[in-house]
Amino acid sequence: MAVKIRLKRIGTHKKPFYRVIVADSRSPRDGRFIEEIGTYDPVKKDAPVKVDEGKTLDWLKKGAVPTDTVKSLLSKVGIMKQFAAK
Repeated sequence: MAVKIRLKRIGTHKKPFYRVIVADSRSPRDGRFIEEIGTYDPVKKDAPVKVDEGKTLDWLKKGAVPTDTVKSLLSKVGIMKQFAAK
């Protein structure tokens, strides 16, 4: 089973809001997921990314692969640098 860390859209029309989730790669974008590890709000000025650092690092150590967008968001927060250091 391939596990991915990706975004799940929960916002309304023209007001996107995303949750950062861990899901099986075969499940649909807004479908079943394993665990929610954070949120991302691109509408706000600074586009705040709130991610549970411990859970994210744990999933990365277990082999979960982040999508390109999530990888850039995690780099912004500094989690990818911590993961590469370990």
